[in-house]
Formats: sequence, C-alpha cells, structure tokens
Amino acid sequence: MEIHPVATFRSPLPEKFGIPRQSGLAPSLAGEIVLEPAFRAAEALRGLDGFDYLWLIWEFSLNRSEPSGLTVRPPRLGGNERIGVFASRSPFRPNGLGLSSVRIESVDYENGIIRVSGADLADGTPIYDIKPYVEYADSHPGVRSGFVDKEKWEPLEVVFPEELRKGLTAGEIQAVTEILSQDPRPRYQSDNERVYGLTFAARNINFKVDGNMLTVTAIQQTAE
Repeated sequence: MEIHPVATFRSPLPEKFGIPRQSGLAPSLAGEIVLEPAFRAAEALRGLDGFDYLWLIWEFSLNRSEPSGLTVRPPRLGGNERIGVFASRSPFRPNGLGLSSVRIESVDYENGIIRVSGADLADGTPIYDIKPYVEYADSHPGVRSGFVDKEKWEPLEVVFPEELRKGLTAGEIQAVTEILSQDPRPRYQSDNERVYGLTFAARNINFKVDGNMLTVTAIQQTAE
C-alpha cells in the first residue's frame, strides 16, 4: 500500500525540541492543517464544522534514525527503563506514524485550511489522514493507562519576566508557557546552570531549570 500526504501542518515550532510529548498538553498552541491541492476544496471539508476535535494520522518526519529495536525508553520513566515499543507512544516506531487528537478552532473552506489548537506536530509535518473525533466511540473514561498511571507527572512552574514578553501576543505567551511547563529537556539532563534554547515563531527562547522552576532568561529573533 502506498500512502501520500493529504495535508501539511503549519506550526510555530520548527524543531523537535519543544514539541509537546502528547497532543493537548499545550492547549493554547495554535497550528494550521493546510490541505494539498488535490483536496483543497470545500467538498472535502463539508460537515467538519459540526465537530470539536479531529484525529490526525501523520509522519514523524524529523526522525533521523530508524527504530533500533523492539523496546524504547519513555521520558515518563526517566529515560532509563525500557518497555515494548507497542506499549509506548514513542516517536521511534516501525512505520514512523503518529496519532494525535486536536481541537478545531475554525475551518477555511475556501482555502482548504483547518485551524486547530493543542497539536504535538512540528512545522512541515506531513498528514496522511484526517478523521473527526466522535465522543461515544473514542472516549473511554476511567480506563487503565499502564505505567502512566504509576509515574505521576507535575508540570514545572514557569517564570516569564514581563520585559521579555514584548513582541509576543497573549496567545503566544500562553502557548510558550504551556510548552515550557512540560519540561522539554531530555530526561537525562538536569544541570541547573545550563541554558537551553527553544525555537518558537522565529524566536529563540532561552531558559534555565532549577528544581521545579523554569525561568525564561532571554529571547532573540532568529534569522528568517
């Protein structure tokens, strides 16, 4: 079977570093699903405005290496413990396909663009299918979630100085704060003096982490 993209995702996050580890963790993060020319017609989107969420099937296109085995090391487990690839949501998968649920903000029928929020996709990600989220079939409250139930996760407290917020919209500030609160650092790094850099909307956002507190230290415009 051959599959081809039906759309491309547009996001302020061009790199893997900083991408939320799951959809919905940064609900203010805005993005656009831009349909390919063959599907860029109102007919392909007819009825979509009756739904609140979508499922996206997409490609981990930024992965530069193939899956190395049948086990992976999830960040939720500290990056040390291995579990089976099919018991994880690791991006290193046999076929490199991702599955995400995103919220629909608006539908541009004329230009074939679906504006969404809460996605965990980088800019330029190929999307292979789009399906509506249906609550009665897709929601299973109260179920077990394996190791996720046992390893509780607490977001970081983000200190974002007022003087560094200039030039960012209120929505961008909220999205950046949500992204940073999820601690984008690799789990094996814990140096509280190290300065990290996150690219967001043509800006390099520098930050440090000390314990449970993350502080934004500088923001520079990046080259277009």
